[in-house]
Amino acid sequence: MTYRFDDQARARARTAYETLEPLHVLAYFNSGLQQAQQDTGLDAYAWYVGARGAPLGDCVPSVVSAAFFNFSPSVIHPGWIASKEYGLDRVSERRFQMLDEVLTIALGDRASDPGLVTLADRFYEIAESVPYAGRTLASAWAESTPPEQPHVRLWHATAILREWRGDGHIAALVDAGFDRLEAVVFHEARHPDPSVRKRGLGKKLSQITRGWSDEQWEVAADALATRGLVDRDADGEILSAGGAETYADIEAVTDDAAAGAWAGLADFDDVMAAAKTYVKPVIDSGMLPGTKKK
Repeated sequence: MTYRFDDQARARARTAYETLEPLHVLAYFNSGLQQAQQDTGLDAYAWYVGARGAPLGDCVPSVVSAAFFNFSPSVIHPGWIASKEYGLDRVSERRFQMLDEVLTIALGDRASDPGLVTLADRFYEIAESVPYAGRTLASAWAESTPPEQPHVRLWHATAILREWRGDGHIAALVDAGFDRLEAVVFHEARHPDPSVRKRGLGKKLSQITRGWSDEQWEVAADALATRGLVDRDADGEILSAGGAETYADIEAVTDDAAAGAWAGLADFDDVMAAAKTYVKPVIDSGMLPGTKKK
């Protein structure tokens, strides 16, 4: 495998992802979601599709489905239609209102910290410096209007960079020959090495949130097993030796594709340290899956 960046740059990309991801995920797992859905009259799928896809504008559902990649079109298409009927601008406005509320709760006294402005501006500078060719969802987010509240601006700035990485990850999955559901099953398969951390939702939550049935899951798992990428036991899917190697390759390619945002930053360590100041309270809030309030 030939990479554009060196090990240090790829490690920076991985550090940035692991540091910022909890802040991004808060938009999709928080205590204000149910109320936001009730206020808009949108179900969970329509709310998610509208809130995340709104920057794409008035496009056909297949564009959103392609950009989201590992979600079933059976939930993306009706969800997108419903969110457009409600109004994408109205969904975005309600999303930022929700984030204002939950981030204020999660950050506590830090919600009024002047450092939020400085950090958000720094992430916007980084986002302005990266190329967007081939990064459909990220390019849409980069052109969306930033919110006014400093803590919500920080979320918005990091969301651009997160979607920028995500677009590169999708490219890596496509290049590796995965279809939508195969990518989900592969990602959720256990790693044979317990020391390797895999960020996942688990099979059931992945199915529920992405709209895949048990029957569809079985077909995809069978296809991966036929390719020699997973083995199957009573506990579900586990990566084979070849699957573990493919997983490592995909992650390395993803990190390499994301490294351009971070490789040349003289202040990288300072920026990540500052970010952790605001990400830790989000994790400690207990709103995210797998976390408990501290």
